Amino acid sequence: MTGRRPTRSTVLRGLRGRSRASRTGVLSAGALVACVSLTAGCGVVPGTTGGSGGDDPITVMTWAPQDTGATNKPGMPAFAQAYARSVNAQGRLGGRELNVLTCNDHNDGVTAAKCARLAVKENVVAVVGSYSQHADSFLPVLEGAGIPYIGGYGITNTEFTSPLSYPVNGGQPALLAGLGSALADSCGPVTLVRPDTIAGDELPVLLDSGLTSGGHERAHDQRAAEDATEYGGQSEQALRRATAGPGDQGCVVPVLGDRTGTFMDSFRRAREDHPEVRTATVLGSVDQTTINASGGESGPYEGAYVTGWYPSVSDPGWAGMKKVIKEQAFGDNNVDAADAGVQTTWIAYTVLKEVVESLGDGEVSADTVRRALDGGLEVGTGGLTPPLRWTFADKLASVGFPRLVNTEVSLQVVRRGHLVSARQKTLDTTRTLQNADVA
Repeated sequence: MTGRRPTRSTVLRGLRGRSRASRTGVLSAGALVACVSLTAGCGVVPGTTGGSGGDDPITVMTWAPQDTGATNKPGMPAFAQAYARSVNAQGRLGGRELNVLTCNDHNDGVTAAKCARLAVKENVVAVVGSYSQHADSFLPVLEGAGIPYIGGYGITNTEFTSPLSYPVNGGQPALLAGLGSALADSCGPVTLVRPDTIAGDELPVLLDSGLTSGGHERAHDQRAAEDATEYGGQSEQALRRATAGPGDQGCVVPVLGDRTGTFMDSFRRAREDHPEVRTATVLGSVDQTTINASGGESGPYEGAYVTGWYPSVSDPGWAGMKKVIKEQAFGDNNVDAADAGVQTTWIAYTVLKEVVESLGDGEVSADTVRRALDGGLEVGTGGLTPPLRWTFADKLASVGFPRLVNTEVSLQVVRRGHLVSARQKTLDTTRTLQNADVA
């Protein structure tokens, strides 16, 4: 969750099928881009002008950070490409070929904006199933061009305010509010360890909304470098705070994205010299792969609470996604069915599919996609989310989240080294978020 570290941008290979002059134009944009188009190189097929009519291909973009020192989500663009291969092999999307362009935002605000400008240049009909911590950089560009942002990861609050954003989950607001509610009854002092970044600054008030709704005091807010290679000092500080008072066992809540595992390695060593504490976090900072790599039942996550947006990966609702992975991404280690990013991309493309099908033989463009979504179209996701329908005056508009339409989270716990459901029903965070002080 960085917004402060400048990153040099370069163009990666994959811009085949273009003229020399066209490649030079992309190079001058300076975006860190790996573009993949499954029919005609990178970009819109010659002859199209910002939309698809008849049998013209549909061009979309998916972006995420890759190869950075902080959080990376390579599985999202990789799955988007696999999805396009699957759709195109099975009769295409609403009878049209699907082109997927991808962009690496490199966890950098300048590059995120360049990815958005490339999306405008290539006349994409939507940006779908993407991750970026720099919504303040890329959303104004998309809004200026009228390009919808479907199924962002929900890492920033701005994704729940923009009229061009169509989120499929409750993002960090729902995860942290739900986690706070779960911890309020079972924890003594709570310490939140979060990135010292712009996006990280949004997290404490969200966790506190859940804690205070359950009558608990606010969490200690502890900032940490997002790209550190060890967290020994941070672990000691968090443990001292969490064990400072009598009463219930304290809780430490690391929410550091990909660096949560690094923190927990340091935390495991530091906790030997302190009273027992409980840990908790959110999906995206930990998943089953992380738990396995850290030692499973004997690792630091045993007993930890984890909130997530979607059902367990064993749920039958994921069968379609797993089929795509098996047939089109087998052997690609970036694409993990248990990755919340991959799952979000699957649901986002499910939304795109429903929108395209609703348009029938008509034009598929950024305008028509946006009008369909704004016109009351309700999208079913096979039980992976509640039915999705976006308005700009939803139940959380009064607290600054007018686009947050899926407020449900699942509560899981690590038992015997496995993530299992801690409660049968999902937790609706609507009331908790309505009382959040997010101004």
